[in-house]
Amino acid sequence: MGRVSASLDDLPLRDDLRGQKPYGAPQAPLPVALNVNENTHPVPQEVADDILDSVARALRDVNRYPDREFTPLREAFADYLGHGLTRDQIWAANGSNEVLQHILQAFGGPGRTAFSFAPTYSMYPIITRGTGATWTAGTRGHDFTLDPADAASQVEAAAPDVVFLCAPNNPTGTPLPLDVVEAVYDATDGIVIVDEAYQEFAPHDERSALTLLPGRERLVVSRTMSKAFAFAGARVGYLAADPAFIDALRLVRLPYHLSALTQAAATAALHHAPTMLRMVDEIVAQRDRISATVEALGYRPYESWTNFVLFNGVEDSAATWHALYERGILVRDVGIPHHLRVTAGTEDETTAFLDALASVGSAS
Repeated sequence: MGRVSASLDDLPLRDDLRGQKPYGAPQAPLPVALNVNENTHPVPQEVADDILDSVARALRDVNRYPDREFTPLREAFADYLGHGLTRDQIWAANGSNEVLQHILQAFGGPGRTAFSFAPTYSMYPIITRGTGATWTAGTRGHDFTLDPADAASQVEAAAPDVVFLCAPNNPTGTPLPLDVVEAVYDATDGIVIVDEAYQEFAPHDERSALTLLPGRERLVVSRTMSKAFAFAGARVGYLAADPAFIDALRLVRLPYHLSALTQAAATAALHHAPTMLRMVDEIVAQRDRISATVEALGYRPYESWTNFVLFNGVEDSAATWHALYERGILVRDVGIPHHLRVTAGTEDETTAFLDALASVGSAS
């Protein structure tokens, strides 16, 4: 007889990882998948053609290592973000999660702590523990908002080495005023990360935390191409910070961590930023349509500056999730009792979700 496969308990896993669960957003081949905040719009054809041409050119030299400093891509990100940023203030990696992992590798680790306000992005504690640091969480108001004085008080009491501020917040969609960022920054000597993964979906006249970077060497603003740029499958995230902060990340990144093909694809996509961002306005329109309609059905949506809507008033979250699943609609049960979250998709996807929700029954 062959040897029986080992279980996880049989392996010399780190003690602090035993009993932990990996990130696990449900994946299912349903007609309408609106559970992981993807941009469900396809990349416009003219942009896809340019990306394919750029990748084809990169393939000619794929036998060689890529540009370790991904210089053209950093320049493209600086141009896109504006605010006088230069390539020396830009970093990028394989998705914003790897960007955040680099930060925790450099400024977290064993004996250090990371902090945020729950509920927030579920990967923050996973990345924190994965790099050997300790995770602690503060609290939000009843409507998931943060007050500057209260937020600063909680951070000062926790004295963390790294603070995550999700702006707007996932999974709630809640806006984060810049006075909260300023108050938290002044309350700690640690690194303050403002995660602006959904910033492009905020009102156009709202300031980004990028405007707070000058004179704040411990502040970092992270972004992603997964949402607004419909680039989730390409895995490209980036950040802006002080040049000295960027130097710190070079100490922990793996050699040639961004492939030549990734660099080529992302740089080409950024050259079409106005075309790509036109999708954002369409998504915002569907997001606002979802909010208005679920409210008309008796649920209570929260204000959202993202590409998704969290709504309350669900009598049985699991039962409603399953009822929608049976109707071919995949949404997200984020673990907050009586709440569900849905991504704003195309007009047809939004209609399918709203029709299915209406058929399930009224809110509690």
